[in-house]
Amino acid sequence: MTESSEESPLKFPCEFPIKIMGKPENDFHTHVVEIVRRHTPDLDETMITLRDSSGGKYIAITVTIQARSRAQLDAIYQELTDSERVIMAL
Repeated sequence: MTESSEESPLKFPCEFPIKIMGKPENDFHTHVVEIVRRHTPDLDETMITLRDSSGGKYIAITVTIQARSRAQLDAIYQELTDSERVIMAL
């Protein structure tokens, strides 16, 4: 692939919401924030929202970051999906 075909349609830096789902146990929220913070040290905790599923079986966390590059986003998604505690990351 040429470099131009790998370019992201996103223009960096930009605000980028990451949605993560898991079970609301064993401090899942802290686990997710620790993963994202490893790649985004300047994470603004006011940009984190939590929402329980209607039955309370799952929790959805949205972390909006100031994304600096496609590589940064790829690294965050890779680490989130590698976690056994994360059911889904969008």
